[in-house]
Amino acid sequence: MKYLNEKIYGTVLEVSTAAITRNLERCREKLPAGTGIIPIVKASAYGHGAYEIAALLERQGVDYLAVAFTSEGIALRQNGIRVPIIVFNADADSFEELIRHRLEPEIYNFVALNEFVTQAQKQNCDRYPIHIKLDTGMHRLGFGARDLDALSAAIAAADSVKVATIFSHLAAADDPAHDDFTRRQIADFNSLSLSLAAGLPYPVRRHIANTNGTVRFPEARLDMVRLGIGLYGVGMEGVERVASLRTRIISIAELPAGETVGYGRCGVLTRPSHIATIPIGYADGLNRRLSQGAWSVLVNGHPSPIVGNVCMDSCMIDITGIQGVEVGGEAVIFSSAAGNTVEDMAAALGTIPYEVMTSISARVKRIYV
Repeated sequence: MKYLNEKIYGTVLEVSTAAITRNLERCREKLPAGTGIIPIVKASAYGHGAYEIAALLERQGVDYLAVAFTSEGIALRQNGIRVPIIVFNADADSFEELIRHRLEPEIYNFVALNEFVTQAQKQNCDRYPIHIKLDTGMHRLGFGARDLDALSAAIAAADSVKVATIFSHLAAADDPAHDDFTRRQIADFNSLSLSLAAGLPYPVRRHIANTNGTVRFPEARLDMVRLGIGLYGVGMEGVERVASLRTRIISIAELPAGETVGYGRCGVLTRPSHIATIPIGYADGLNRRLSQGAWSVLVNGHPSPIVGNVCMDSCMIDITGIQGVEVGGEAVIFSSAAGNTVEDMAAALGTIPYEVMTSISARVKRIYV
């Protein structure tokens, strides 16, 4: 079945569920007993496939899942996912559906708090779980130190909601140049979150560590950690890469020196060349900035640079001198091989692996092995 899918779709993102499971276990090994894990499955689990990854993680007994938008959480519920789900960017227009599907909102300002409390009362909720976001220096979303007294009073007055967790977001936990700032964020969060929790008549769990925070700052692990890119094989020592992007050669042409290849005639051949066409382009997530030799795919284990401009649905690669290449043969866009990883591609683009993975379009077939 795997081979049939590859032949039908041509281009596939192959995801190793075993590698994801092992990466989750490596994270657990770093944590004190009883520390909860919140895997992030927003943006289709960073491009790997939301439902399939969520179902795997649910079977592995994670405490929560986290998504960005209510629609993402609803899709998981409709596919049978039952583990608690935090919605980071929940907005008032989605609160009614959010409650109906048993999703739990991040609350980051008084407008959101008041509107959610109103909706929870309207639906006769009793202590519906919410997650309070504190701003400790990221300055994206969250309550500040000056808000704590009013926030405590507002929560105490609302029987329809209950704080499940208090959390914040580290801005630069991956960069040693900002370690002093990160430690200050952790200290500020401890002070603010403990102050807020002390005014509540029930226990509350706290979390601030992302992947890099979990690895680099043991003091940030607290009651729970949020595992994002590390789960997918990036940003944590010892983790395995879980995905490879592959396609198949659909045409091979023998061209003389001086010929041009692709749109704009940008690929100028300086020698007699064998040029292969592969069915992946910028509509599939192969960034156009990888054109004209900025990236090489692997054919029979050899680097084959992109020639000319990446097209919408295809691109051309130089396979000159590579033995045994045939139409139908495999071309590996990225994998775990040195020089061909998603981190390498991100570096070539001047971006981060998150962007590369989440740019892989929905029409690229995901295969789980």
